[in-house]
Amino acid sequence: MAEALPPQLRQIQHHLRTGQEHEKRDPVVAYYCRLYAMQTGMKLDSKTPECRKFLVKLMDQLETMKKELGDNESISQELVGHAHIENYALKMFLYADNEDRSGRFHKNMIKSFYTASLLLDVLSVFGELSEENFQHRKYAKWKATYIHNCLKNGEVPQSGPIGMEGEAYDDEYDVEHGAASRPSPHVLSKEDPDANTNFSNLQIPPGAHAPANTPAEVPHFTGEPSNPVQPVPRNIPVVDPSLLNAMQQGEVRLTPEDYARAQKYCKYAGSALQYEDVGEAIQNLQKALKLLTTGRE
Repeated sequence: MAEALPPQLRQIQHHLRTGQEHEKRDPVVAYYCRLYAMQTGMKLDSKTPECRKFLVKLMDQLETMKKELGDNESISQELVGHAHIENYALKMFLYADNEDRSGRFHKNMIKSFYTASLLLDVLSVFGELSEENFQHRKYAKWKATYIHNCLKNGEVPQSGPIGMEGEAYDDEYDVEHGAASRPSPHVLSKEDPDANTNFSNLQIPPGAHAPANTPAEVPHFTGEPSNPVQPVPRNIPVVDPSLLNAMQQGEVRLTPEDYARAQKYCKYAGSALQYEDVGEAIQNLQKALKLLTTGRE
């Protein structure tokens, strides 16, 4: 948007920038980033003239995009839209996490961590975040700040999940331009500040690959060579034999909510396969089959 962002709405500036960056790359991501910005902006300040003017223009832009993308299921169906944004955010997260664990610290991975956290913010347009996504968002924001500050101070960051201490991501901190104008720690927990969070048990799916919107070539790491990352062993779940020749049992009456849940499990299975997580894909497909054949989960 050409309209200048009022200072009262500074909190949504990075979500709007992410939307602008994805205008051509992924219009669905751009749409939901702007939708989140509009909804959040309405809560921040919808009464002062400059904010109201800005938000009305943003609404008009959203309406235009919705018409242009009307045939896209990610726009017309919330469940599909949620899966699209969640998958995209986790791809960004997994790319950055893979770079982090490999000891490759650079601006692209910092930005990927932060962009993932912004997109996990955006998921709130569909409802409250799951506990897993909440933790991923919290971790990604902290990692972006931690690695940025380490590189800025000439220190070598510690790879992987470690105890989180100190300040969180500040709204004025701009990863893209590598600047933090002033420290302003804010609460990251759902209820109360949590200054010392241990992320050592955070579950990260295996098979992290760089998504299409991240640079194909990672800048060469000029520090000490890092130890190669060992493949994560996968535990493949046992397939329920009763589902191998699954047929609907009797007159099972499925509700629209049942169909939506089955579709959700299939979407999650597809997402897991993108990350080469066979076990997770099998578990979700089995849940979908059981629901469709028995009407129960």
